[in-house]
Amino acid sequence: MTLNSSAYVVGAYEHPTRLAPDKSVAQLHAESALGALRDAGLSLADVDGYLCSGDAPGASPLYMADYLNLKLKWYDGTESGGCTYLAHIEHAAAAIAAGHCSVALITLAGKPRSSGQATGTAFRPPPADRPDAPWESSFKWTIGGVYAMMMQRHMHEFGTTLEQLAWVKVAAAAHAQHNPNAMLRKPVSLEDVMSSPVISDPLRRHDCCVISDGGGALVLARPEIARSLNRPRVRLIGSGHTINTNRGGYLDLTRTGAERSGAAAFAEAGVTPADIDYASVYDNFTIMVIAQLEDLGFCAKGEGGKFVADGNLISGIGKLPWNTDGGGLCNNHPMNRGGITKAIEAVRQLRGEAHPAVQVPDCRLALACGPGMVVGSGHAHSTVIFERE
Repeated sequence: MTLNSSAYVVGAYEHPTRLAPDKSVAQLHAESALGALRDAGLSLADVDGYLCSGDAPGASPLYMADYLNLKLKWYDGTESGGCTYLAHIEHAAAAIAAGHCSVALITLAGKPRSSGQATGTAFRPPPADRPDAPWESSFKWTIGGVYAMMMQRHMHEFGTTLEQLAWVKVAAAAHAQHNPNAMLRKPVSLEDVMSSPVISDPLRRHDCCVISDGGGALVLARPEIARSLNRPRVRLIGSGHTINTNRGGYLDLTRTGAERSGAAAFAEAGVTPADIDYASVYDNFTIMVIAQLEDLGFCAKGEGGKFVADGNLISGIGKLPWNTDGGGLCNNHPMNRGGITKAIEAVRQLRGEAHPAVQVPDCRLALACGPGMVVGSGHAHSTVIFERE
């Protein structure tokens, strides 16, 4: 089933909070939902499809649907980590195309900052029934340590330098200073990144994303409904997702699922990386940006370091405007499922609603992508491509 023209993003909202000790997760979901529906010119009564995931109370859409008093014909609670909500965009579009619903609401919310979550520096035991648990738990790995190994391998194999990696953070900070809600708003220099404390060699503090509370929501609708609303029209034209397994122990740490999810999205959309005007690429760590840009085809494998250097990701300066809200590195990263924020900023760019300092002129095609869970085992990946009609 092709998704071309089957669904439009009619509402998008990013919750402004980055610290919400006085709010419940359900409240953040609800406030995000109402914000996106208000943006679309719709109400909860118009929603007949709903998607949320493991960050929701009860790790299911059932309780949030009850909390919001939704009258549903269809719902989805797929869980795949950070890329969950990018995959949900494809699922919602497919449900709309199949006639299962007409208006699909997607919500995310979380409070990792209020709960004191660290930047991947503590061991998080996997559930005992997970098939890799007996083999992995004894090593007491950390997320920071895993991505540090990914950095080391990329540097060893391709000659990628710490300075090249630092340019990813510099670009994110250059954009975040124009975002009043971003957690980190001051400019960051190469020297700032290079001198920041080591988290897990060679990973430094500035190579890691922020930890924030927050949330966001998207509303997708049938073409007829989208055309009846007084909003710029953004349609989904391509999507793909995959699971990048550890390949029986023969994992290539320099490669991500973007190779497959990106290829599927580009093929369905009928466009190439050279056609993309703006890219939202999940940035939990700087190395993941470089690896995904390579795997998506924006540059050759091993050339990611050179591609991001010298401000090439900075809007108005470089060839590929990227994460113009400041991304996970500077803006927000709620509940390790920041994929929805990538789609929200892509929609802003296509509507011409990004901050004027970072708005891409005549933005027509935008990509949003990201991974889910942790590299090395069951590492999911999703890519979506939007077009301004």
